Amino acid sequence: MSAIVGILNYHGETVSVEESGTLMQALQRYPADDANAWHSGPVFLGCHTQWITPESIGERLPYFDETHRLAITADAIIDNRNELFSRLQVEPFDRNRMPDSKLILLAYRKWGEAAPNYLVGDFSFVIWDEKKRLLFGARDLVGNRALYYHGGQRQFAFCTTISPLLSLPGVKKELNESWFAEFLTIPIVLDTVDFHSTVYKGINQLPPAHTMTVADGKMTMKAYGSLAAPVEKLNLQSDGEYEEAFRHVFQEAVTSKLRTHRQVGATLSGGLDSGAVVSFASSPLRNEGKTLHTYSYIPPSDFIDWTGRSSVANESPYIQDTVQHVGNITDNYLDFPDRNSFTDIDDWLELLESPYKFFENSFWIKGIFEKAQQEGIGVLLTGAQGNHSISWGPAIDYYILLIRKMQWIRFYRELKHYSRRTGIGRSRLLPYITKSAFPFLDRSDGTHGHTEIPVLINPDFARSTNVFEKLQNHDVGLGSSSVDAFESRENHFKNLALSNMQGASGTKLSLRYGLWERDPTCDPRVVRFCLSVPIGQYVQNGFDRSLIRRATATYLPDKVRLNQRIRGVQGADWVHRMFHSWSSFVEEARKICTDSASSQFLNIRQIKDSIEKIGVSPSPELAYDPDARFLMRSIIAYRFLKQFA
Repeated sequence: MSAIVGILNYHGETVSVEESGTLMQALQRYPADDANAWHSGPVFLGCHTQWITPESIGERLPYFDETHRLAITADAIIDNRNELFSRLQVEPFDRNRMPDSKLILLAYRKWGEAAPNYLVGDFSFVIWDEKKRLLFGARDLVGNRALYYHGGQRQFAFCTTISPLLSLPGVKKELNESWFAEFLTIPIVLDTVDFHSTVYKGINQLPPAHTMTVADGKMTMKAYGSLAAPVEKLNLQSDGEYEEAFRHVFQEAVTSKLRTHRQVGATLSGGLDSGAVVSFASSPLRNEGKTLHTYSYIPPSDFIDWTGRSSVANESPYIQDTVQHVGNITDNYLDFPDRNSFTDIDDWLELLESPYKFFENSFWIKGIFEKAQQEGIGVLLTGAQGNHSISWGPAIDYYILLIRKMQWIRFYRELKHYSRRTGIGRSRLLPYITKSAFPFLDRSDGTHGHTEIPVLINPDFARSTNVFEKLQNHDVGLGSSSVDAFESRENHFKNLALSNMQGASGTKLSLRYGLWERDPTCDPRVVRFCLSVPIGQYVQNGFDRSLIRRATATYLPDKVRLNQRIRGVQGADWVHRMFHSWSSFVEEARKICTDSASSQFLNIRQIKDSIEKIGVSPSPELAYDPDARFLMRSIIAYRFLKQFA
């Protein structure tokens, strides 16, 4: 909702107008409804405000409470307002017009540095406590709003984005080689396992679910919670009670995220997660007299789906069924015929202030934000995190668990149902499940079907940074993994580095386009409920993701709700889209091989090998080819490195 910024000088020196002005000037790249600064001797707070919620209209940030000598600047939408109003004894007359920043300040007055424990929502904020002579800041549990900082010898500075901090006197734009080494080495979409640092030396970030206190020339940081905190398992009486409990919690989360004085949008695929979000959002919006605007990415009309019988690249038939079933939806199908992953690289690097890996979807993610901005959207709903919360339910891993527990009758009954629903024969399923349950019985060498992933990092750079040793105890795709779906789910909600990456992109997209992406599937209330549900509710009668399938019986069409045979795939057309850019793509990859500055970081030998493997003519099937993907990541890294030339 806002870009926040500030400085605290350690030795009482007044913050200069030049320094504060430089920071505020750097934020002018983003649209804003208001921009203000607050000065008090050694402290400066600033805010580049975007009014999203009804209560934020006309809000002036930073805000100074003269009575209690507290100043706040905040980038926040708080979802549990009614709960906080009761706890903080806010008069009914004041509730509808109280902006979230003042609610945060009331929480700080009551609970002090424990205040973030009581807040649900997306937020980063910083408070100057004049009486205690300290800065106190916090970031939400999920890390949906970013907060960066630089701590020097004479001052502490913070900001929602990185580039303003790089404009400060004495702050150099230097590559953090340790961060960059991890980025190059990790083959999956994750940037790094370090959730404190950034790609720039001297610029760090407050991790999700952490607070910071700056006083007496020293910064201290503390974790205040976790999405994966232990929860007591529910023990309800029937399947129906679990379904009703899910609907109650999820409806509360979805409804709390519809709060905007503008229109509400949602990204919509043909699957369960986004379908559930729009189906629970449509009715409350109808009661407000609003229509839900959905945005769905589809491949261009000349794309021929090559992905196979069990996959579909164009999910329009499923999306249309959801739209018709749910109602109160204005649907948009966007194919962005003139855009591709290659031509969007520079813009994404500028937007993210960092290299990135999610190039397959990059052009349509940005395109949807642009379209939503044009249509006056204030909140853009998504179900991006649903696979680990509302629609979790890994059938095969559950069947492996049943075998290990010797629950044979239940296992065979479930396997029979699952085989019938998916169309996969039991003769194919049983050997795989048995070997997975008892791996010591498998006499193969474990290499069957394994695809070697090209390594992007220069071997010498890898040795000098000791990066493989740093990553050896992390499940980041560098070797075979023994982590099952149960452990993987828990790790997902503990992974602050992943939260950082997702929060950074979400924050910067929202600032550029003046709208806020909100995901009810990772609302802490929803996540904790889902973690409390017994595994048997997630896999039943041959259905994976059983709980959400049952709970949405009247919310989603059966074609979507009960679909276990066709899987929607995204990014299958990224190579097809680059037909006219392919020669430029290959030429730039070759150019990397002659660039001396890049060669100290990138694996030039592998780049040459991958160029030879993919050939000079693009084939759509290369979309999932490891060498084609490797070259795109190489070019992104190369373009980023050129900024330091």
